[in-house]
Amino acid sequence: MALTETSLIERLRGAGAARSDVALGIGDDAAVLTVPPDQQLVVSTDTLVSGVHFPEGCPAASIGHRALAVNLSDLAAMGACPAWALLALTLPEADEDWLNQFAAGFGSLAREHRVALVGGDTTRGPLCVTVEVLGFVPPGRALRRAGAAAGDLVFVSGTPGDAGAGLLIEQGRLSAPMPAASHLRARFLEPSPRVALGERLRRFASACIDVSDGLMGDAGKLALASGLALELDYEALPLSPALREAVDAEAAARLALTGGDDYELCFAVAPQRVAQLTAELPPERWGYTRIGTLTAGSGVRLMRGGTVMDFSHSGYQHFA
Repeated sequence: MALTETSLIERLRGAGAARSDVALGIGDDAAVLTVPPDQQLVVSTDTLVSGVHFPEGCPAASIGHRALAVNLSDLAAMGACPAWALLALTLPEADEDWLNQFAAGFGSLAREHRVALVGGDTTRGPLCVTVEVLGFVPPGRALRRAGAAAGDLVFVSGTPGDAGAGLLIEQGRLSAPMPAASHLRARFLEPSPRVALGERLRRFASACIDVSDGLMGDAGKLALASGLALELDYEALPLSPALREAVDAEAAARLALTGGDDYELCFAVAPQRVAQLTAELPPERWGYTRIGTLTAGSGVRLMRGGTVMDFSHSGYQHFA
């Protein structure tokens, strides 16, 4: 069933969490929000385009989930606590079933992270979703890509490469046995932004970045922002059992280094802070792995057994 613009907006009104700091939400010309006096505002915007950021025919619930997740991941990389979201939705047609599934995927993740949907826009055209998320961080405490020092150790959360393999499965370019295929597809369709980890890393990380365009490329951006070089340990890459089952060891490592859509956190920690980090945030509970070291110089070197590997990849570039 097709919906009018007014009824479409009404279907989206209930998506997200209820928050007392929303003085005026959906239904007026703009939202009125109460910003805590002792916090700084952190804002992120991302656009997802059909055929670019997700395959055509991707489940609507996944599109809704991912549209919010990519922004929550950006806030996580800043150590921020999310609060509000704005949604601009362009649809080829206002299909009721599709919209209900989209709202369910978006709303479930929004409520999980206490994010209120406070406004946005709807229009007709090729399928495109833009979400803006706003959150808070204590003054001067936001994590940045810059700030690391030579000798800092580099870590990554989760198991990069899973989402890249999941996308290949969605595109019909990779087959894998069950339940490995189910796990990998879920990592692409419903990524888990590391918001809780990001907030806690404010006490430990000297620099942090969201891994969305490939681990090697994004970790290299962190090193570049800090004016340093990065040595990545090929043998330390955290590869999931599902990824190892789906592809051979070399392909798994390549996906971990260059596959996109992971929405994990790559962060640096000074050596003298690592013992406290692992004591207060046990890696077996919080799911992160040491993968390298920042050094003086520039560029990224992939190390294996003390030898530099011949491997180069700058990560996904939209206009390359």
